[in-house]
Amino acid sequence: MKTFFVQLFTWWNSQTLNTRFHTWRHGTRVGEDDVGNVYYEGGIDSEGRTRRWVIYKNYSEASSIPPGWNGWIHHRVDVAPSNENYQPRDWEKPHQPNLTGSAAAYRPKGSILGTRHRPQVTGDYDAWTPGS
Repeated sequence: MKTFFVQLFTWWNSQTLNTRFHTWRHGTRVGEDDVGNVYYEGGIDSEGRTRRWVIYKNYSEASSIPPGWNGWIHHRVDVAPSNENYQPRDWEKPHQPNLTGSAAAYRPKGSILGTRHRPQVTGDYDAWTPGS
């Protein structure tokens, strides 16, 4: 029952009832990424291409789509990552979503939201004053 109300009243959490109905009616499951997002295709869009979409695992956050799936969903590649035999290189880092606005966001040294400690001025900086 909770899932029904969440899908009825929120658009940012996974999928709405209309998206669920459209996916059931027209969607063909293509694959799933490591995060749990599920990818579908079906029908034709306004440009004559196969329509592709994603049902997010939790919140609808576009930066949670890994690079391979991002290329597929934007029609940059024709083969979905689930149909490929891709092995990442040793130097490739795992995908991370955009953490801006969260507690895990990058805060450089001296940032207001950082450690709340401003680095000591070294003497090579003079503050601007009006009239100088």
